[in-house]
Amino acid sequence: MAKIQSGPATLSFVGDAYFGLLVRSRLAEVERPIGELHRLSVTVVNANAQALGFVAIEPLLSEEEMAVFKRGRNLHTNNTPKNSTVAEYHAATGLECLFGYLYLSKNTARAEELFDIIFKTVYKTP
Repeated sequence: MAKIQSGPATLSFVGDAYFGLLVRSRLAEVERPIGELHRLSVTVVNANAQALGFVAIEPLLSEEEMAVFKRGRNLHTNNTPKNSTVAEYHAATGLECLFGYLYLSKNTARAEELFDIIFKTVYKTP
């Protein structure tokens, strides 16, 4: 995997957008009204769901991927979780960091592989 010099905050920023795009792309495969698609995406792109998603893929991560996740998880932020625990919020940030890293490393095949597992096991494909 290519070495990415971005810090965990930047990787999480990119990963949040990329993860959201993966969710929206997957939901777009289902014929539903836009309002319903938006509501479904919000249930998938939140700290609680992303923390559960990490649990689903954790055993499959390489040492390098786990190290990237931990960099994001350990990122100190001034944000306070609204509807999640601090642990869930940090796990979600770690997951976003991992997805940002995979995207910027141009390893989208691996990101999509992990996303498929998350979506199928945690989010129950609609």
